[in-house]
Amino acid sequence: MSKLEGRVAVVTGASKGIGAGIALRLAADGASVVVNYARSEDAAEKLVTTIRAAGGHAKAVRADVSQPAEINALFDKATAAFGHVDILVNNAGIYEFGDLAGITPDSIDRQFALNVKGLILATQAAASVFPLTGGVVVNISSGAGVTPIAGAQVYSATKGAVDSLTRSLALELGPRGIRVVGVAPGLVATEGTSGMGEEGAAPFVARTPLGRIGRPADIAAAVAFAVSDDGGWITGETIQVGGGLRL
Repeated sequence: MSKLEGRVAVVTGASKGIGAGIALRLAADGASVVVNYARSEDAAEKLVTTIRAAGGHAKAVRADVSQPAEINALFDKATAAFGHVDILVNNAGIYEFGDLAGITPDSIDRQFALNVKGLILATQAAASVFPLTGGVVVNISSGAGVTPIAGAQVYSATKGAVDSLTRSLALELGPRGIRVVGVAPGLVATEGTSGMGEEGAAPFVARTPLGRIGRPADIAAAVAFAVSDDGGWITGETIQVGGGLRL
């Protein structure tokens, strides 16, 4: 029997990159997966097709997690499709680079609205529909939450907030049998980082003990462990998954 058979996972921002890798892994481990997306419908539907072709169960659901009303609709559609929800992976997030002089109020609002507010409200919605036996929330953080990046001050601040929320939400939800675990990637090869090229990635690789940048599957493996029974005694912790890199 697959480790996650019978469980239903909602993965936010799952149409590409790390989110897509997580959705693929959880489906391979037996979970039914809601592939959430905000804009990339074609990519989300293609991912669903891939999961189904491999014998898994998945459904694409559009919702902008920075918009509170759309979060509730996401969970309504998830429960309508699969009957219940056991796992939430708060993966949706954005980052914007630039120096202090270039930071604008709108940039601050955009990043905090999705990376922090969306995470809180999605967890609130998930907790309201999780079964009485409990559930698992995984917050995708970043190594920047511990060692902030120059030129990404706002993004780093949002991920520091995510790490704090992982702990505080675990404290509140633990008595209900709900675990909250953070997973903090280092540099990962995704559509968003592809523009760096080998030259741009080289300084990060040089500081990574395992000698390469990460892949979405590396992060997905940590998430799969965290949501499984094997990770059942872990909550309130953020696991660094970056090959030893400290940004």
